[in-house]
Amino acid sequence: MLPDRKDLVKAVSFKTSRSGGKGGQNVNKVSSKVELIMNIEAAEFFSPEERQLLAARLAHRLDQEGNLHVVSQDDRSQLVNKENTVDKLIALLTSALHVDKLRKPTRTPRSVIMKRKSDKKSIALKKESRKRPGLDA
Repeated sequence: MLPDRKDLVKAVSFKTSRSGGKGGQNVNKVSSKVELIMNIEAAEFFSPEERQLLAARLAHRLDQEGNLHVVSQDDRSQLVNKENTVDKLIALLTSALHVDKLRKPTRTPRSVIMKRKSDKKSIALKKESRKRPGLDA
């Protein structure tokens, strides 16, 4: 279960730096790139099972210390980029914690199989009747 946005922001740290891209001279002066860092093991609002699931599913995004990094530098505003990183984090955690329902195995009904075979047979006969008659004597 994900905590609300305020609790999530309290459990993360932000790091800012200068970003590239659009912005002209503003890029050289303002630190608008925002990097959100969250340690999954230190987050007390996750149960041990959830921590283990997050560590397994987000393993490719974790660094050596087990920190999850989310970066945003799309906008010229540091505040907007900060909000974007929080949104990205919530989306990541939601997708990583989602558990798919177990599929109940089913079989194709016999009537459907028989109908498909009869349709196939009728199409084959129709195409066979279009051919020129052979000279088989």
